[in-house]
Amino acid sequence: MSSFSRRDWMKASAAALGGAALGSVRRAAALPAEWDGEAAARALEPAAGGAVRPRIPDDLSTPYVGDRPPRVHTPNGSSITGRRADDGAWVYHLVAEEVQHEFAPGLTATCWGYNGQVHGPTFEAVEGDTVRVYVTNRLPVATTVHWHGFFLPNGMDGVGGLNQPVIPPGETFVYTFPIRQNGTFMYHSHHDEMTQIALGLTGMFVVHPNTRGEIPEVDRDFAIMLHEWAVDPGTSRPDPNEMSDFNVLTMNARAFPGTDPLVVGHMDRVRLRFGNLSPMDHHPIHLHGHYWKIVGTDGGRIPEAGQWPETTVLVPVGSTRTVEFTADALGDWAMHCHMTHHVMNQMGHEFPNMVGVDAAKLDREVRPLVPGYMTMGQVGGDDMGAHVEMGHMPVPENSIPMVGAAGPFGYITMGGMYTNMLVRPRPVDYDRFPGWYEHPPGTVAHAVSAEVAARDGVRV
Repeated sequence: MSSFSRRDWMKASAAALGGAALGSVRRAAALPAEWDGEAAARALEPAAGGAVRPRIPDDLSTPYVGDRPPRVHTPNGSSITGRRADDGAWVYHLVAEEVQHEFAPGLTATCWGYNGQVHGPTFEAVEGDTVRVYVTNRLPVATTVHWHGFFLPNGMDGVGGLNQPVIPPGETFVYTFPIRQNGTFMYHSHHDEMTQIALGLTGMFVVHPNTRGEIPEVDRDFAIMLHEWAVDPGTSRPDPNEMSDFNVLTMNARAFPGTDPLVVGHMDRVRLRFGNLSPMDHHPIHLHGHYWKIVGTDGGRIPEAGQWPETTVLVPVGSTRTVEFTADALGDWAMHCHMTHHVMNQMGHEFPNMVGVDAAKLDREVRPLVPGYMTMGQVGGDDMGAHVEMGHMPVPENSIPMVGAAGPFGYITMGGMYTNMLVRPRPVDYDRFPGWYEHPPGTVAHAVSAEVAARDGVRV
């Protein structure tokens, strides 16, 4: 077993290859790191008997604060549903503050969030409500909150300096406005957006129609905020100055394998509400095994005649997209951004291209100097996470492997903006991991012999 680190590998490879421009980790700053190797190791332990233990918490329910239960499930998040005031208004309270946030087991950073979490809780309200939202600023700098997509009085729109004075540190402001729409909206800081959104000051805002039957009822209703971050290994805060090279891609501020699965029943009607407040990138979200219809944007519900089937929905920056479908196929189905660099984690960035390199000679020459040295990447990065899990290679401080988590058939080589939708026979406990899907005999791809292939005229 080697104690040789990825960073060591990078440096040694650079030297051995005659000064090829590998470079060490970019902008690694001398800040306190939050890499928790023990936590990561616990998350990777196999269960008794050798069965794969998913890194999924026992309780998948959505906690909430308010007088009415949530109707939307926010995986890895929470809801705030409001408290009824004596005058009939619905009262909410947001506290903007620094938060120690875990993106995935072993990777934690100091972010900015609301009510102790990143992103903020999902607001739920009903069309026709009057809402009063108190915002307390516990950040070291001024902030505001913009209610993205809402029709409201101009002075409640939240653009610092334009619609209102900024909220100084330590102060509390109140926003009061009537809810005149229904649909999927968002909220975020509108003061120094480049910094404050990059550090996490965002959230979803769902408004239900005030008349039952106005939109089709669904069995499962999910809210998922898409985001991207620059957290360099060795640092403990997202870098708000990054403009293009993001290395942590998240759903509800979690990167796979830290994302909770979506549990649904067979033939359930399912609604997925995506919001995108990434600093720079749009995200094409793709669901396997099903098609959906785009039924709404942050501009409202799309008439049925204007809906069309797709398996991928593009969610632009600053927009929401709502899709609906019937979960008519049992199984474990992947759902992810289809930009390939958005489904990997930190350690997939800024490495030299080693694909096709014959490393045997290099390994022989380096091992006397660095016992246990092993070149990686000659055929891609699929084995990096597995090597980390097997203890062959620790990752640098405050970083997580490029891809992966153990699955029922081996290693799932996905990361970042990825999760699974688990479709199970009804009734199903939506708030518990149901276990991996048990495939009917003969329905899993498998190896064949040359003789079997020859029966179909295939020579192998």
